[in-house]
Amino acid sequence: MDDATSAIYSMFLVDEEGTASSLRGVAEVVSGHRLFCSLYTDRGSHYFHTPAAGGRVSKSVLTQFGRALKQLGIEHIAAYSPQARGRSERVFATLRDRLPKEMKLAGIVTVEAANRWLRESYIPEHNTRFAIAAEQEGSAFVADSMAAWRDILCVLEERTVGNDNTVKWQRLSLQLPPSRLRAHFAKATVRVHEYPAGRLAVYWGPHRLADYNAAGVLVPPAAVVGRDIVT
Repeated sequence: MDDATSAIYSMFLVDEEGTASSLRGVAEVVSGHRLFCSLYTDRGSHYFHTPAAGGRVSKSVLTQFGRALKQLGIEHIAAYSPQARGRSERVFATLRDRLPKEMKLAGIVTVEAANRWLRESYIPEHNTRFAIAAEQEGSAFVADSMAAWRDILCVLEERTVGNDNTVKWQRLSLQLPPSRLRAHFAKATVRVHEYPAGRLAVYWGPHRLADYNAAGVLVPPAAVVGRDIVT
């Protein structure tokens, strides 16, 4: 939600809120409106690392989400009281009251249909009815000329390539394809990027070695499509 106008920029249903859904939300905002200055959230564990329960969040130990915002230059502000989240809580109350009724009237019975309806119908109608004009003219959004956000808004971790030229990621074994860069990558340190939609990519330095679907199956370069993948 935009603090200046109360307009909603991203909204969708997921089984459980977490890192992937939060990255997806930010990606939808940046994709549609460009980069923004700051993001105000609660102190959920996917947002912040909190050394002591109920205490201040860590400024040095970052979550995957915090790392992504820092790389994009977006200030991440933690809420410390319910009163500080007053405007967003009021919007949530409105949504909890309206959405079940409107979805029922629209005959929506699946999550996929609900998210399509939210994106195409509800959000535009909500903003037309409830958004207000900003006090100042102009926009605080700025362009990302390199489109770096596409490869930053993801889970990113280093791995060491095995002797069989595979990379272990969770329960998957990602087989690296032949490369003109090296005969093999055994013992090399690589980066695994897991994008919000579940796709994966393996990098060696600036080189993108391979792309995979969510099941760990190698995806040919010509088949890599979608806003969660950089080609």
